[in-house]
Amino acid sequence: MEEHQTFNIVIVGQSGRLQYEAVLFAASLRANSPGFKGRLFVAEPQPGPLWPQDPRIDNEDLRILLTSLGAEILPFESRHFGASYGYGNKIECLRFLPEGEAFVFFDSDTLIMDEVTRVPFDFARPTASLRREGTWPVIELYGPGYTEIWKSLYDRFGLTFETSLDHEWPDEFWRRYLYFNAGFFFYRCPRIFGQLFLDIALSIRVDPPAALVCQPLDPWLDQIALPLVIHALGGGRDTLPEGLLDGQISCHYRMLPLLYAREKEAVITALEAVTGPNKIKKVLKNYEPMKRMIYQGRGKKVRELFDQTDLPRKEQAIRNRLKRAGFWLR
Repeated sequence: MEEHQTFNIVIVGQSGRLQYEAVLFAASLRANSPGFKGRLFVAEPQPGPLWPQDPRIDNEDLRILLTSLGAEILPFESRHFGASYGYGNKIECLRFLPEGEAFVFFDSDTLIMDEVTRVPFDFARPTASLRREGTWPVIELYGPGYTEIWKSLYDRFGLTFETSLDHEWPDEFWRRYLYFNAGFFFYRCPRIFGQLFLDIALSIRVDPPAALVCQPLDPWLDQIALPLVIHALGGGRDTLPEGLLDGQISCHYRMLPLLYAREKEAVITALEAVTGPNKIKKVLKNYEPMKRMIYQGRGKKVRELFDQTDLPRKEQAIRNRLKRAGFWLR
């Protein structure tokens, strides 16, 4: 990557959990990536008919702190998803970003641990997070298989299915098919990416192909549409080196109990360093899970529940152990 490459970052921030995660993201970006010279947007959904309550950031001290950390609050209108499908925020906010400027979207529950400008983004060849499990489709005993389901989607949008496959994995094994976690993605223009993402997601939601008749679309709709968007725009699963995002540079922790349960010590060290300053602590302590996990020591107790050299293979097993111990806070 050339040193002068610049790009913007966008996360979603709104009332409740996400506004506190946005502070943690912004603080970690500023502390650990001083070389980042782009704009950090915190996309904020605005009140409207799709939101029964006001979704805007409701803590004025938190809003001021975000601004002091260099974030720009980006209001956006929810026209299609809103409260009925919160993950739709990551689709709808993209059309409000500066046209023609490269962007990286991160889920707000992400921690930046090192210089993000070290990532050699190829903004003409998008990709997304490969830190995922085979959560979709849900294969029924007598229903369509992976190939029939995914091919029906590629056919719907005029895409070449065969070139999306990873032939290192056998037929009807989920890893053979292009599937991402939507925790990060990027492209050279947010308007182009966002419009295609929206068109594909709405088509699937309103009129799913017949092979999807028994498939759950909530909460997976964004992750069903995302591989199709990336494939259509000339991207794929191999456009970034391994070990940087979802590795040395960023951690999509998703929930604090999961962070303490399974992430590397470097992640916990970075978390506790970023949350130490009084101006950060003053705001984050208003959110009960952060107060208990980070500042009252519950996180350390969670850590003691798990052998880091022998973690359960499935995330659900980790969740179940946390719930039984009373540490499932979100």
